[in-house]
Amino acid sequence: MDFTLDTARTEDLLPELRAAIVSLCISAHQEDSFNELFTHIPTGGRHFLSYLGSRLIGHAVVTTRWAQPDGLFVLRTAYVDAVSVAPDAQGRGYGSRLMRFLAAGISDYEIACLESDRPAFYCRLGWEEWRGPLAGRRGDMLVPTPEQKGVMILRLPLTPALDLDRGLSIEHQGGRIW
Repeated sequence: MDFTLDTARTEDLLPELRAAIVSLCISAHQEDSFNELFTHIPTGGRHFLSYLGSRLIGHAVVTTRWAQPDGLFVLRTAYVDAVSVAPDAQGRGYGSRLMRFLAAGISDYEIACLESDRPAFYCRLGWEEWRGPLAGRRGDMLVPTPEQKGVMILRLPLTPALDLDRGLSIEHQGGRIW
């Protein structure tokens, strides 16, 4: 079967594809909260999709957020969520190919960021784990998140010089920070 990659904006996803994405994410993560994916991303997402033949086997979505490394300006951030590969397709390189495709498709951002409990997978693809203190930002107020682990960044062509041991904050988004 042919392996193919594609992108789509949230606004352009037909109901059948939305349902397939939700099903894939639930299957890959064993997490029913993905039923709410399109409630959290009703518009403005850039979805990266992979297929074996006509079957959806991989997904990741990028939304625009605003991260700020200590001492630098606020960066337009490609925030990556819902990275999922069908369980029977895992370990075959499909996830790596999807994430490389995603990285090539976000060069208009200043930095990419995600949170993961599988940092080794992303490190192999050039992502780096942020080592410094993390926080959320509400206006000018910082909300420290010392318990947060697994925040990773990907340097893009527009990324300024970074010190991964300094602080990093991101705008507070509804009920979540990272």
